Amino acid sequence: MEERALNPSRAFRSESRGGRARGRAQHRRDGQGSHVQLSKALSYVLRHGARKMGLHIQEDGFVDVQDILNHPQFRRYTETDVAHVVQMNDKQRFEMCSSPSTGCLQIRANQGHSLELEELELTPITLASELPKVVLHGTYLRSWPSIRENGLSRMGRMHIHFAPGEPDKSHVISGMRRNCEVAIYIDVVTALQDCLEFFWSKNKVILCPGDEHGFLLPKYFSKVVRLGQQPVDLL
Repeated sequence: MEERALNPSRAFRSESRGGRARGRAQHRRDGQGSHVQLSKALSYVLRHGARKMGLHIQEDGFVDVQDILNHPQFRRYTETDVAHVVQMNDKQRFEMCSSPSTGCLQIRANQGHSLELEELELTPITLASELPKVVLHGTYLRSWPSIRENGLSRMGRMHIHFAPGEPDKSHVISGMRRNCEVAIYIDVVTALQDCLEFFWSKNKVILCPGDEHGFLLPKYFSKVVRLGQQPVDLL
């Protein structure tokens, strides 16, 4: 059988196209990874670390974007990178807008702060009718024994976070992580009657500071379910 001669120029073009395609795919992966890193870094700064890092954070949680980008940790990023992270975050963790007083572009986290801030834009909830039928907190099996004994803790943050609905509903965008193993359903009616405070954040997470010790006690758990293909009641 006669062997076909390999056309070197064709082979080079094919290899070149393959290399470019792999390069573009790698570039996309690198870009996605960079944006994930930026999102995590922004979360830390805006929720916990702004003051430690020498950044001015207003009482409403806003920080000038340029101040962040001037910090050594963020100098490889641009304003466009920050805008991309804000727009693409499916949980709407961030809000970005121009300052009404200076015109500077600013960013803040919508919830999750350990920083004490007096003017976060939270909407008080005073009636159970202002809440959905299901209010729940997501956690993990390793944490459940302590929670069952002591209740939910805000863990150094300003609030305990709750999702406004079942974890598999498409309209529930925030309030619990997707890989949570346990769902704790809250008896909000009783909690409100006992003068515990609840708030809506701007990205529709339900927040509660807990009692004077920062806890929501187990007596306010109406149901606790181990999540999975066959949910198991843990109470």
